Amino acid sequence: MSTLLPILPPDDLLHDKERLSPAAQQAEEEKNRMRRYFEKPEADAHLAAVAAQEPVCLYLETTNRCNLLCTTCPRTYEELEPEADMPWELFTSLIDQYPKIARVVLHGIGEPMLVKDIAQRVKYLKNRNIYVLFNTNGTLLTEANGRALIEAGLDELRVSLDAAESEAFQMVRGKDFFDKIVANVKNFTRLQRELDAPKPRVSLWLTGLRETVDQLPDFVRLAHSIGVTEVYLQRLVFFDVPMDEHSLARAESALFEHTTEREEALIREAESVARELGVMFSASGAVDPGESIKMQRSDSPWSLCRRPWSLMYITANGRVLPCCIAPFSMKGYGSFTLGDATQSSLREIWNGPEYQHFREGLLTSSPPPACVNCGLRWSL
Repeated sequence: MSTLLPILPPDDLLHDKERLSPAAQQAEEEKNRMRRYFEKPEADAHLAAVAAQEPVCLYLETTNRCNLLCTTCPRTYEELEPEADMPWELFTSLIDQYPKIARVVLHGIGEPMLVKDIAQRVKYLKNRNIYVLFNTNGTLLTEANGRALIEAGLDELRVSLDAAESEAFQMVRGKDFFDKIVANVKNFTRLQRELDAPKPRVSLWLTGLRETVDQLPDFVRLAHSIGVTEVYLQRLVFFDVPMDEHSLARAESALFEHTTEREEALIREAESVARELGVMFSASGAVDPGESIKMQRSDSPWSLCRRPWSLMYITANGRVLPCCIAPFSMKGYGSFTLGDATQSSLREIWNGPEYQHFREGLLTSSPPPACVNCGLRWSL
């Protein structure tokens, strides 16, 4: 094992604005702006069980259906809830309860583009001047669907690709759609140029797996070749006990805390390629890739998390969860279900007994079980 990656001095940061394309510069600014929603400043000692402010972000799981079988996803190995698309009536009622919410994320355990009226949902949010984004696997990003999303005003489209070639893609994602997705994204960025449409920002995401880290430099090159200016290294989330013998969501596969010299060199090579091509190469949690996979400085990293004070996650069936990470870090929803949005208002749930109890745990040395292994810096 090697020593951990050093923190690079500011002049050497891969997202040096002088080296980024204009689109990537805009992405960097948005990323930094969003940090405050998810991390508690060191000097902030005012968090309590009762949230003083309303949430600034809603995660609305538009569907829990999916057309892939990713080996890193709990959905592949267990039924978390009955399959469903979030009903339009529930969707609109949730937004209408917080009409001035700053940000809405339309993904969860499922593929949002399976929802036939996804563009209509985006437009409903954009009519309220809300920042809207979602992750997609890209399989359904046809020209017609892409045009509809552009016209609806989607702000950000994140494409989870996880590989730079088809064999590795199939190993991680369970089905061989690699060439189709690459073509879809390339056609989408071409359509944006033709329409002179700066939105949505498009990014490619790769999960930090030992099995695919060697593809990272080529992944950056691939992004650039298909018109994408942002690449993210997503930290792997996994249960303490493997989901299945075939699952890659396990500690041995994770690029976290114990990287080898070879793995560190590959990350540095990807950083160098990104600088040369003007691509913003970052990591989940709005940090640099090398920093994302390091051991946390704090013995209790959960104490820095402010998600239960800033956001709510509502599943397609109306179950309220603290964040989008918990379903990946602990089996089942029971221990971190904070309410039912089909039975109670969001305001009743937000400072209800379950939410207060959950927040109290994060303020102690004995956090909720789903938070124990969370490295905090996940997806923004």
